[in-house]
Amino acid sequence: MDCEYNGFIMKTKTLQKIDNKKIKTTWDLAKFFYKNGEDPQIEKDLQEIVSLCEQFEKKYRNETAYLENEEALYAALQECEALTKKIASSKPVLYFSYRLALNSADKEAEGKAAKYGDVLVKAHNKIMFFDLNLGKIQKENQEKFLKSDHLAHYRYLLKKTFENAQYNLTEPEEKILSIKSIASYGMWVDGVEKLQNKQFVRWEGKNVPVSEARELIDNLPTKKRHALHCLIMETLRDNVSDFAESEMNAVYTDKKIGDELRGFKEPYSATMLGYENDEQSILELVSAVTSAFDVSQKFYKIKARLLKEKTLTYADRGVGVGQTKTKFPLKNGIAIVSKIFEDAGPQYKEIFEQMLSNGQIDIFPKQHKRSGAFCSGEVESPTLVLMNYSDSLRSVETLAHEMGHAMHTELSKKQTPMYQNYTYSVAETASTFFEGLVFEEVFKTLSDKEKVIALHDKIQGDVASIFRQIAFFNFELELHKKIRAEGFVQKEDIAKLLNKHTSAYLGKTVKLEEVDGYFFIPVSHFRRFFYVYSYAYGQLISRALCEEYKKDHAFIEKITEFLSAGGSASPEEIFKRCGITTNKQFFEKGIQNIARDIDELDKLSKKK
Repeated sequence: MDCEYNGFIMKTKTLQKIDNKKIKTTWDLAKFFYKNGEDPQIEKDLQEIVSLCEQFEKKYRNETAYLENEEALYAALQECEALTKKIASSKPVLYFSYRLALNSADKEAEGKAAKYGDVLVKAHNKIMFFDLNLGKIQKENQEKFLKSDHLAHYRYLLKKTFENAQYNLTEPEEKILSIKSIASYGMWVDGVEKLQNKQFVRWEGKNVPVSEARELIDNLPTKKRHALHCLIMETLRDNVSDFAESEMNAVYTDKKIGDELRGFKEPYSATMLGYENDEQSILELVSAVTSAFDVSQKFYKIKARLLKEKTLTYADRGVGVGQTKTKFPLKNGIAIVSKIFEDAGPQYKEIFEQMLSNGQIDIFPKQHKRSGAFCSGEVESPTLVLMNYSDSLRSVETLAHEMGHAMHTELSKKQTPMYQNYTYSVAETASTFFEGLVFEEVFKTLSDKEKVIALHDKIQGDVASIFRQIAFFNFELELHKKIRAEGFVQKEDIAKLLNKHTSAYLGKTVKLEEVDGYFFIPVSHFRRFFYVYSYAYGQLISRALCEEYKKDHAFIEKITEFLSAGGSASPEEIFKRCGITTNKQFFEKGIQNIARDIDELDKLSKKK
């Protein structure tokens, strides 16, 4: 296998031996899914899903007994759960999506993922009526069913369904919204992404794709960093912003129409309901972080001093303040993460080792492979992790982060299919919990000089996950309201708005240019409306869990309970079982802990 990293080709082996244990460094998709794109099992699996949906529709379309009778409802929900087990994984689409993640030039995968995705949307639409009908159950029956011991297993599902029902439309309307979402949302977003991917900048005598150029910025000396950043932003502004202007207005207007049809009063309400969060709790999170932007501003003042600069630019936002001499080749990285899981308990280490040996972690970078990292897992499908590992501390932390998601996914499989999928708002808690433990493990082994570098990078990650994401939340909210009030917002005004909210958390130390506002183009999260708050939410909760775990390792029992809960309860209820109440005081306490880290960085850096 050839792995390309930072322009160099590295030869690596698909199989490696680490501490006499064989690990596979590439995904084994043929083992978990299909032999190839022509495997006849793909069509069989697809047709089975379509057939099961049709059978369920035929049986329950004109059936009403389950809307009034407890025993009939229980039987219907059991059948619905069995159907969920069969269709939730959507294996054909997953297979081609994973292939595309490994190779963006895989045209067969791109085409078939879209084709089969469309088939499955239509199949799922056939059973949409069931959830809508549950929402129409008479109030007196709703109360009776929620109190029923016989229906106890489905209580949380029914509670969510009844709460969401006030925003439901008729079945024909729901189908129209589902089908048209491809053209009114998906194609717009895909179009901007494709146009971005076609952009190049002329850098050091070569045409470099913008996506690759962005990866270079943080590792360049100051003058080159600033120059490349300007080239990238000017290219996006000049070549992509017209399309992105139309795209942002289109998808935000489409959301406005959907919210109005459903009766959502605020632009963020649908997301918070979908993520199963208490709206007041999240608004208190936003308020607490926004009120504490002076904390992140202080960090950038210290960062400027460490970089020996009076002021910083947006290009400097993610740059480090030095390189640690300590390297972390894969063997060392795996050993560190393995120790964290071994300390947590045998089941954690077992899951990690099994995923390594089974080919469930694609580890090294290579040409056309998706950048960054992610974890993916569905009901009745294997949990897979994608990495782009280098020998850095950041790579070790990322491995722990993604394996945190994997632990959450694997432990949630203790739940029945109906409750295995957890919400976005709890997902980042699991990942950042284990990432934090790895940092603590490595930090104590570093020299004083390296501790400054590492602590800076950790705080920079916290600032990006908490303060930056809430600034993004505030930007999204104002842009939604602006488009709703004015009908259309020009690209120049979108850019100004983003600079306004970005500056709020960066402070006066970071000088923004007009062109920096066009960063709204590559930030995909602005299209996943208000998703950004989940990062801040998860990060602050994970810090609290880490503190309890460090005090008493027996607290891992509570952590395991949380990770095994899946989607069987609301996030607030799950964390309440761990002793956490997610109110403004809790979030303020977490922010104070970050402020203490910043003070520690200030002290350590002055001793250097």
